[in-house]
Amino acid sequence: MSGSGTGTAGGPYIVELSGVDKIYAGGVAALSRAGMSIRYGELVGIIGPSGSGKSTMLNMIGTLDRPTDGTVRIAGHDIAELSDRELSALRAGVIGFVFQHFHLAAGVPSIDNVADGLLYSGVALGERRRRAAETLRRVGLGHRLDHRPHELSGGERQRVAIARAVVGDPLLLLADEPTGNLDSSSGAGVMELLLELHRGGTTVLIITHDRDIAAGLPRRVEMLDGRVVEDSRVGRVSAC
Repeated sequence: MSGSGTGTAGGPYIVELSGVDKIYAGGVAALSRAGMSIRYGELVGIIGPSGSGKSTMLNMIGTLDRPTDGTVRIAGHDIAELSDRELSALRAGVIGFVFQHFHLAAGVPSIDNVADGLLYSGVALGERRRRAAETLRRVGLGHRLDHRPHELSGGERQRVAIARAVVGDPLLLLADEPTGNLDSSSGAGVMELLLELHRGGTTVLIITHDRDIAAGLPRRVEMLDGRVVEDSRVGRVSAC
């Protein structure tokens, strides 16, 4: 993988949030003075109950949304200073997404679902499919290249989704409740795969409400009411 624990010329942090607020229509505050820094190569869990701000935090880190106030830097780039096109390029080159509900195209073979992860990279179709096949083999699905989503188990579909997320060798992998729709055995397999990707150098951020999963991670960031209230790397955070 292309992630690196040593950082880049932009500094040691791939994710930097400082004083981030997000207020939606009607005055709903989803984030309030949220702050967090993640170094290149870290494995971090963001935990908290429903409504704690985890999903909004994911949207900020994934550059899918912009803050109402505060600063969000991803790989050294202040997202407030980027155009929509530049944000799309940043996502395509730096970030991979894994979602709870897989989001695979129905009726489309695994190899092409994964190849779509390179759709906006300027890579020719033949090379996209070659890389997709290679990545599916890396996640243990070399024998499922031509299988459609309905022909796969839940765990296999999540592996296809992970392969699609990492086929472009992103520096940062964001996994949103990656085991939420899986049985315990399949979930354990997916977690081991994410740990393997982390060992290969990718920065991995797992958003989860499952404290058993979070307990096995080296760093845990806890959210409540839109605030970061505890970070196991720095201890309890002031909520004032």
